[in-house]
Amino acid sequence: MRVEHILRTKESRVVAVRTTATVAEAIQLMKAENVSALLVKEVCRTEGNTLAGVLSERDIVHALLERGSSLLPMPVSQLMTRAPITCAPSDSLHHALHLMDRHHIRHLPVLDDGHLVGVVSARDFTKLQLQELSAAEPLPASPTLHLH
Repeated sequence: MRVEHILRTKESRVVAVRTTATVAEAIQLMKAENVSALLVKEVCRTEGNTLAGVLSERDIVHALLERGSSLLPMPVSQLMTRAPITCAPSDSLHHALHLMDRHHIRHLPVLDDGHLVGVVSARDFTKLQLQELSAAEPLPASPTLHLH
């Protein structure tokens, strides 16, 4: 199975922020969208879907420990992971998982010929595994709750 399979089965919308957004704005977006990482894009319109970096909850927590709340007005470009590890839609799921494990990351941007086409996360792999397990072994029926 390939990374493109996961991309086809999930929402295609990628939650991204511009490099000029503040860390506080990024945190608000993460909360509103219920995501634990944002893809960071350049402001320049000619860049299109070019990936500048990734900003994760882990990046924010580590920076909070070092700098405290003074990091909130900083642009995400100062905090993001530049040149993040990426994969291609044609890569095997095994390869993608190997990259995530080796680099201790939970989000993997997917680039097709240098253009951002999506992101796969540990949650996507968990969901896929759960679907496969459910198909092989359905969950037992829930017991009926009787109230007296």
